Amino acid sequence: MPIALDNFVASFSLFAAPFLRLSGMMLAAPVFNNRSFNLRARALLAVLLAALVAPSLPSLPFENIFSGVGLVAALSELGVGLMMGFVMQLAFAAAVFAAHAQSMTMGLGFAMAVDPQNGVQVPVVAQLFVILTTLIFLSVDGHLAIIAAVVESYSLVPLGSTGLPQISFSRLVDLGSLVFTWGILMALPILTALLFMNIALGVVTRAAPQLNIFAVGFPVTIMSGLLIMLIVMPIYIDLLTQLLDLTLAESLKLFS
Repeated sequence: MPIALDNFVASFSLFAAPFLRLSGMMLAAPVFNNRSFNLRARALLAVLLAALVAPSLPSLPFENIFSGVGLVAALSELGVGLMMGFVMQLAFAAAVFAAHAQSMTMGLGFAMAVDPQNGVQVPVVAQLFVILTTLIFLSVDGHLAIIAAVVESYSLVPLGSTGLPQISFSRLVDLGSLVFTWGILMALPILTALLFMNIALGVVTRAAPQLNIFAVGFPVTIMSGLLIMLIVMPIYIDLLTQLLDLTLAESLKLFS
């Protein structure tokens, strides 16, 4: 049965649009952009999701994605996915920032390990936080929620759009503050407790100058930090869950 070239190009263009948006999201979103997630498997997942989404989308305002207008629209599709995935990545960045602040205060800043999410050297506490955030992200079905958000974004950024709202870029820059505000919020219990711990060690050192503060202070600070981290772990989990929900909601507000 012969297939007309024009019909094939139109069908391919309709399939390529959600494929590019989903691929952009997978390039930037946590878990999907993990180095252990095989690139071929990632591409196959994007193809399967695009095949499911494409039939429910309206027809494109142009017939050929290889035209000038089509290439601009393709870049817009890719940009929408990248921006949404990047917003979700901010939650993981906030967890790493909090862990860095805690590690430096606890005296574990020199203990480095490889971050399985990004493949870079981070303190061991940051590795713990990244793994914890990943598990929470998967337990609350964050990977499914971000895919659903990308599909829902077609109601905000229609199929075949040849540009993104200018306000979206300024909102994306403003969301960078989440890394610092939520990072400090998560690290605040340990930072506060260790501040009083250091004050107490300073008073003890002043009262007993013969005491070797380096031999006593570092073990006490590390053990106290780990103990406090264990005590406030439920608060960490609650804050990380709230932050993931917030970033998911903000990923759609970028284009509203």
